[in-house]
Amino acid sequence: MTDARPGVVASGALWERAGEVATVEAAITALRADSASSGSLLVFTGEAGLGKTALLAEARRIAESSGCTVWSARGGETVTSVPFNVVRQLLQPALVSLMPEEAREYLGDWYDIAGPALGVTDPGDRQPDPQGVCDGLVAAVRRLARREWPLVLLIDDAHWADQETLRWLAAFAERLNDLSVLVVVARRPGEAGGQSAGHLDTVAAAGSTITKLSALTPDATAGLTRATLGEHADAPFCREVWAVTGGNPYETVELLAKVQDSELDPAEGSAAELRALNRSARGRGLVARLEGLGVDATRFAWAAAILGTQISLDLAAQLAGMPRDEGLRCAELLGAARILTTGPPANDQVPEGDLEFVHPLIASAVYRSIPDALRTAMHGQAAWAVTESGRGPAAASRHLLEVHPDDDPELVQQMRDAAREHLAVGAPDAARRCLERALREPPLPDIHARVLYELGCATLLTAPAKTIGHLRAALDMRGLEGELRVDAVYRLSQALLHNDQLEEAVRTVDAEAARLEPGPARMRLQAVHYMWEGIHAGEDGSPGRSRGLAELAGTCTGRDNSERALLILRGFDAMTRGENAEEVVELCDRALVNGRLAPGLGWTDTEWGIELLMMLSSSYAYADRLDRAESLFSEALRAYESAGWSGGHLALAHAYLGLAHRRRGRLVEAEAAQRESLRLAERVGRGLPLYWSSTCGLIDTLLARGHVGQAAELAERFGFAPPYPSTIVLPDTRSVRGRLLLALGRTKEGINELEAAEKAATARGHHNTVLAPWAVDLARALAVDDPVRAAAVAADARRQAERFGTDTAIGEALRCAAALESGQRAVRLAAQAVTYLEASPCQYEHAAARVEYGLVSRSAMELNKGLTLARSCGADGLAAKAEEALKGF
Repeated sequence: MTDARPGVVASGALWERAGEVATVEAAITALRADSASSGSLLVFTGEAGLGKTALLAEARRIAESSGCTVWSARGGETVTSVPFNVVRQLLQPALVSLMPEEAREYLGDWYDIAGPALGVTDPGDRQPDPQGVCDGLVAAVRRLARREWPLVLLIDDAHWADQETLRWLAAFAERLNDLSVLVVVARRPGEAGGQSAGHLDTVAAAGSTITKLSALTPDATAGLTRATLGEHADAPFCREVWAVTGGNPYETVELLAKVQDSELDPAEGSAAELRALNRSARGRGLVARLEGLGVDATRFAWAAAILGTQISLDLAAQLAGMPRDEGLRCAELLGAARILTTGPPANDQVPEGDLEFVHPLIASAVYRSIPDALRTAMHGQAAWAVTESGRGPAAASRHLLEVHPDDDPELVQQMRDAAREHLAVGAPDAARRCLERALREPPLPDIHARVLYELGCATLLTAPAKTIGHLRAALDMRGLEGELRVDAVYRLSQALLHNDQLEEAVRTVDAEAARLEPGPARMRLQAVHYMWEGIHAGEDGSPGRSRGLAELAGTCTGRDNSERALLILRGFDAMTRGENAEEVVELCDRALVNGRLAPGLGWTDTEWGIELLMMLSSSYAYADRLDRAESLFSEALRAYESAGWSGGHLALAHAYLGLAHRRRGRLVEAEAAQRESLRLAERVGRGLPLYWSSTCGLIDTLLARGHVGQAAELAERFGFAPPYPSTIVLPDTRSVRGRLLLALGRTKEGINELEAAEKAATARGHHNTVLAPWAVDLARALAVDDPVRAAAVAADARRQAERFGTDTAIGEALRCAAALESGQRAVRLAAQAVTYLEASPCQYEHAAARVEYGLVSRSAMELNKGLTLARSCGADGLAAKAEEALKGF
C-alpha cells in the first residue's frame, strides 16, 4: 500500500499501485540504459475510475524526472469520429516546434504522405492510400523517436481513440523490436468495437506487460481515508467508505473530498450520510451539483462537453452564448468544483488556456445530461463556430454528424467538402460517415446521384458490396452524365469484380456501352469489358472473345488511352494464347508514347487501374523483353512508394518485380521481393488475387532455388491449394502446385494437378508454354509409366513454343524433349536447348540446360559452366546437383 502522511490528501489512484509503478520505473530505467535496446509497451486496463489516468501521470513524472522526453495524448468519448485525433495530439507539439525544413528533413519521403494526416502540411493532389498513411505515421514516430531518445509515449483512454490512430498504434506496436522507445497505453476493457477492438487486441498482443487494475481493498480504502481525513477516522466509517465506493479510487477520492467540504465527522455516527454524498459525486448527483453552480456555469459546462477534448475557452464561451469574461468566470467556478481544469492533469502539451474535464466520467455525465434536442442544436452551433474559426469542414463535420436531417442543402455541401478533406489525408472511413450523413439530409435531386457516386468512390477499397449498392443507385438517378457516368460504371464494375461477381461486372459495362454512340467513352467501356474477361480464370467464351478483341484492336492506332488500352489487352491476349511474340511486343509498343506510359495511364492514375499495366508488363516479361518489363515494374514500385500506396498496389508491384527477377534468373532478389509482397498482402487480407500472386510467385522461386521444404511449408501455411481464385494468377497456380507436388515425390497428385492445368489452359486457349509450363513438367512426370503420352505432350509443347517463337519457350521445350530421349539424340537436343537458352534473358533456365547437357554428354566443362551459372542465380539445388555429378568425373 502506498504510504502517505496523515492530513495530506493522497492520490487514491496510486494506492496499492506499487507493483504497477515499479513496472513503469523498470521500463524507464531499461529505456535509458541503452539507446540501441528494443522498445517496450505497457498496457494498463481497468474499469472507469480505477486510476489509469493517475498511473499515466505518475509515469510522466518518473520519466521527466529521469530526463526522458514525454509525449502524451488522450482519446475522447465524443471525438472518436475525428480521424488522426489522438496521434495528432501525440506528435503535433513535437513537429510544430520544428522549422518546416527540419520537419521535412526528419520525415524524409514520408513528409508529404504523413504530414497532411498530422495537420502539418497541406494534402497533395492524389488521394493517399490509408495503409501508406499508416506506414508514414509509423515512420514519422520512428524517426522522431531516434531524435528525442529517451522517449516515452503515453496514450490514455485508448478505447476512445479514433480508428486511424488505433491502426497506426497497432502497426507501431508490432515494430518496437528495433526502436528504443517506451509506449504506455491505458484503456477500459470492452468499450471499443469493430475494427477498433481488433487494433486494440493487436496492441495488447504486442505488449511487454499487460496489467489489469483492480479496485482498492478495504485496508487500502481505510488507509486512504485516514490519510485524507486524519487518523481519527474510525474503522466503521472507513468500512462504509469502501462499501459505498466499491473500492473505486476515483469515487473514493471524490467522496472524501465531499466529506471534507461538508466537514462531516469521520465517525461511525456519520457513516449513514456517505451514500447521499457519493450520489452527488456522479451521475444525476453530479448533474445536480453542476446545476447548483448556476445556469451560466451549467451552460458553459455543456458547451465544453459538446466540444470534447482540448476545449478552447473562447469557443466554449461563444457556444454558451456569453462574453469571454463571463466564460472565464464560469471556467474558474467549474475548476473550483473539480469539474474542469485549466490544463489536463497528464498532458502539458495542450495549448495555454485550453480546458479539460477533470475526469472522463465527469465529461460523459455532463454530456449525457444535456437535453436531447438542445444537445443536437448545440452541435449545430458548434459546427458553425468551428467553421467560422477557420478550422475547415472536416473539423466541423463531427458536430454535423449529430445534427438531425432537415433538408439543408448547405449541410449536404459541408459534408461533401468534409469528405473530400478526409479522403485527402487518407481517412476514407471518415469520408464515408460524412457522405452517409449527407444522404440522410437528403441532397437535392440534381446532386443526389453525385453524392452517391462520391460515397461509392470512398468505399470502393473497403466495402465493395456497399459500393455496388451506392453506384447502382446513382446510375439509376439523373445527374450523372458524360465522363462522370462512364467513370461510375467503371467503378461499379471494379466493385463487382472485387466482390467476385465478374459476369455481372461484364454485363454492367456492356449495357452502358450499348447506350453510347461510337467514340472514346464507348471504347473505354469496351476495353474494360475485355480487361475483366482477360483476367478471368474461367473456361468459357475464350475463342469468340479473342476474335472480337482482335477485330476491335485492329482499328486502333493508339491515338488516345482507350485505344492504347485495347492494344495492351490485345497484346496480353496474344501472349497468353502463345501467338507470335514479336507481334505481342509490337502491339505493346504501340500502346506507349515515346517508349513510356502515356499521361493518364500511369501507375497511380485511377482511370484504368493497376490491372491494365500489369497486363502490359507481363506481356513483355513472357515475350522475353525483360528489360522493358523490369523497367515498368520498377517504375510501379517507385510510383507507389513515393505516393505512399503501401497496400495492395505496392504488394502487387513487389510480386511482379519478383516475377521479373525470377524470369531473369536473379532468384535471391526474386525471393526477397516476393516475401515483401506477401508481407504486404497479408495486411490487405488473405484470399484476394494479389495474395495468390504473392504466394504462388514465392513458391515458384523457392522451387527454382531448390528449397523444396520451404516451398512446401509455405504452401501449407498459406493454403496454396484448390479452390483457386476466379482471376488469373501469374505464374499459373496449377502449374506451380503440380511442380511442387512432383518435387515432394507425390507424383500421382502432381500429374493430376498438371492435367487440371492442361484442361483449364486448353479451354481458355492459353498455349504459352512459358506462362503455364504444365506441359514440360507433365511430359517428364509421365515419361516412365506412359512414355507414348509423354512424347505427345512434349511434341505439342514444342510446336506451341515454336509458334510463340521466343528463345526461352523453344529452349525449354527442347530441354523437355531431351529429357525424354537417350543416347546421341538426347545429347543433340540438349545441345540445341543450350543454344537457345544462352540467347535467352532467362539465366536460371540456361543454367539448368547447361547442367542437363553436361550430364547427358558426360562433359565436366559443361557441368562447370552450369555450376557457375547456378551459383550466380542462387539456384542452390541445381548447383548441388552439378557438384555431385562432378564428383564422378
